[in-house]
Amino acid sequence: MVRRSSLKRERLQREFGQNVRRWRKVNGLTASELANRASVTRDTLRAIETGTGAARFDSVLAVLSVIGIAETVVHASDPYRSESARPRIDAIIAGGGEL
Repeated sequence: MVRRSSLKRERLQREFGQNVRRWRKVNGLTASELANRASVTRDTLRAIETGTGAARFDSVLAVLSVIGIAETVVHASDPYRSESARPRIDAIIAGGGEL
């Protein structure tokens, strides 16, 4: 059977969840308030904050939007903003490719 998870991924999910919980508290929201404002169930928010379960991506973005960091997270994933990706992007473009 193929293992879909790894120790590193599990650690990252927990860290992400802890960060979401911290942002919720920084914003002065209870878990119920955040879940309600993001239009997700309390169980979905719990899965996100504990780093367990498989929350849908749109649910995660809804939670991030309510706590005010959705755009920051999306921008952080942009390869054009990455120092390590820029040389590879330049090589792709120089070779006639596009992103």
